[in-house]
Amino acid sequence: MSEKPRVVVDPHFRKMSEIFSDADLSRLHQTVDVVWGRDDAMPVDSARAALGDAIALVCGGWRYGTVPEDACNLRAIIDVSGGFPETLDYDRCFARGIRVLSAAPAFGPQVAEMALGMALAASREIVAGDRAMRAGEERRSHLGNATTFQLYRQPIGFIGFGSIARCLRPLLAPFNCPIAVYDPWLADGYLRSQGVEPVSLEQLLATSRVIFVLATPSTENRALLSRELLARISTGVVLVLVSRAHVVDFDALTELVLQGRFKAAIDVFPEEPLPADHPIRTAPGAVLSAHRAGSVKEGLWELGRMVVDDLEAIARGLPPQQLQAAQPELIGHVATSRIPKPRS
Repeated sequence: MSEKPRVVVDPHFRKMSEIFSDADLSRLHQTVDVVWGRDDAMPVDSARAALGDAIALVCGGWRYGTVPEDACNLRAIIDVSGGFPETLDYDRCFARGIRVLSAAPAFGPQVAEMALGMALAASREIVAGDRAMRAGEERRSHLGNATTFQLYRQPIGFIGFGSIARCLRPLLAPFNCPIAVYDPWLADGYLRSQGVEPVSLEQLLATSRVIFVLATPSTENRALLSRELLARISTGVVLVLVSRAHVVDFDALTELVLQGRFKAAIDVFPEEPLPADHPIRTAPGAVLSAHRAGSVKEGLWELGRMVVDDLEAIARGLPPQQLQAAQPELIGHVATSRIPKPRS
């Protein structure tokens, strides 16, 4: 019988090779006795039975019913979807000392990189310039920059200061941009200690030249950026949406961008795939991306590395350090962050 602790690895909908490099997959098997470890979904009854003597579960969402009473050794539930499991009994987990961990931090660097690229593409109109050049309609030199602006020293606003924002802040450092943050889940003193200025949402919208929407979806922030608030954004501002469309009144955003009120760079949509006839596709002031910010091969392998790092710690009786732990004070407010299902 193996002396290594047992871990149920059931990452479906993700594939094993998608999240674990060869090196980390080898390290996973060296660290723990892997139960299942396949691409297809583990049968629920088998998974529940295996949790009886497992120290951790790696999953793509909780679909196993109540936490089994006989899972006495269970110390962690690790969700690799990018959010926290929707149907899990968190109070039960907290009472039993079971950590619930999200792989969200693994997505921070790759999404932050994409957010910066999209901000530059929108502010310098790189995509529009490419389209014009291919069509033989380009405007050269200063004539092609009538409505562009440099990112250098521009006031930046972050709506949300989670893992994406914390990865984006150092990427913006060479541009010498002052950064204002609206995040009601974080204390002002902490935000100032990170080199950013806490402000109200209204002030952020009124003073930022580039607005990054980075907030985690919650029960309170659905359509946080309402039509009224979006209408306050000044002409020439760029709004970058890379967290979830949940946070924005997307119909209003579409109308205002089509009117030329401000520019937008968008990677996430209220319905995905985006309907072919959605009017945002025709907006000349929009840079669009098909939810590609967080699916880079190396970035997903970073997810696997962090999972194995934390399993190494858990197997030694140490606290995990890499993944994001559910907080009792906040978890009840977190809404689903899964990709919306396409229309039937």
